[in-house]
Amino acid sequence: MNAIIFSAILGVVLMFSGIFFTNKATVRNIANVGMLLLLVANLFEQNGHHLFHINTNNLLHFTKFGLVFNSIAIGCTLVYMLLSGRDIEKVGVNVAEYFSLIFFVLCGVAIVSSFNSLLMLFLGIEIISIPLYILTGSDKRNLKSNEAALKYFLMGSFSTGIMLMGITLIYGAKASFSLEGMNPAVHHERDLWFTSGLLLLLISMSFKVSAVPFHFWTPDVYDGAPTVFTSFMATIVKAGAFIGFVRLFSNVFTESDYNWKLVLAIIIAATLFIGNITAVFQQSVKRMLAYSSIAQAGFMLFALYSANGLSQDGIILYTLGYSLATIGIFAVLIKMKDYTFEGFNGLARSQPLLAATTTVSLLSLAGIPLTIGFFAKYFMLASAIRSGGSLWLVVFAVLCAVISVYYYFRVIQAMYFKEGNPEIEPVTPAFRWILVAVAATVVILGVFPNLILQFLYF
Repeated sequence: MNAIIFSAILGVVLMFSGIFFTNKATVRNIANVGMLLLLVANLFEQNGHHLFHINTNNLLHFTKFGLVFNSIAIGCTLVYMLLSGRDIEKVGVNVAEYFSLIFFVLCGVAIVSSFNSLLMLFLGIEIISIPLYILTGSDKRNLKSNEAALKYFLMGSFSTGIMLMGITLIYGAKASFSLEGMNPAVHHERDLWFTSGLLLLLISMSFKVSAVPFHFWTPDVYDGAPTVFTSFMATIVKAGAFIGFVRLFSNVFTESDYNWKLVLAIIIAATLFIGNITAVFQQSVKRMLAYSSIAQAGFMLFALYSANGLSQDGIILYTLGYSLATIGIFAVLIKMKDYTFEGFNGLARSQPLLAATTTVSLLSLAGIPLTIGFFAKYFMLASAIRSGGSLWLVVFAVLCAVISVYYYFRVIQAMYFKEGNPEIEPVTPAFRWILVAVAATVVILGVFPNLILQFLYF
């Protein structure tokens, strides 16, 4: 509850701070301090110190898993703001409103990580989505940004309608919005309306996390949105939607649900295949990252497929590793004048530190050992094997991970083995040190993943 209350209050404070502070740097500093306070408040609750005692009538249920994820989401947002806060100032004049919307998104993420009723899921998803529509279209003079915002809004509204229809059918079948009403241990029989409602929820949430075949909006929206906000959308927001997805269906799918598992296996295989194959043919690093985010969603879907303790550990590692690595890459990409692969030619000679940190992030996304990305993928695949999942799906996922190495290494090859004179905006020493800290965290957690997982059990 600390994260929900504090993020909502801080969002309002940031919104009104624009009236009193015209200096953009002051607003950014207020936002950074606010994010730090929000992280501390959530860590307090994670350790049993509840600052608010509010009866939610079982609409929300706070678990260690949800609170740990909140800390990861808030911590990654703090890193994102420290790295890209100056670039947010360049998008437009409404800087206070941009930071305010980021806090409101985190409020929605905290609700989604702890919902116990389908109504709260709907509320959380909408609180996440509406600020994102605005942030996507924040560069008003850019036609691509406006087009992306309209496309995102229309597709988001469409998926919201599907979600509402699904919730309605489930309520009609079970007379309850509660997650407990969807648990097969409580209700053994599933009628046609309940199954139809579940299917619609599956489709709606697949839209939100960019799973194939509901992914087609992702590359255009990610490409059209201001790059600084693409970084936020592709990491923290995507991870938040996934936690809601996992929380929703972990109560519903069981090992005996062969038909559901088959549907999920097909979605996972299609997501991995389409995401990786299309990423191979991209000429823009930004669009490549958009398609690779679809492929990464395929791996995260294993948490749904397996639905066991190992997958729970895996999704925590995956969201942290994926978010840190992608934030690190986008922080460098924002500074580049040219987003094509050729734009990275020779970066290692002119900016060796930026090239080195980008390399670490790319290796993590590819799942190379000694990075957190390796253990994230390992946990996902191991959880599928432990749950008795299909071996062909695990082998297929490994092959897709091998394909991903090709397009991630294209960037590394451009930076280290090609001649060029990349144009890059000036970066501050603080920016470099934060990038180094992000890369070091990716490596340290790649060697000692229990540093994060221990928070789930202690």
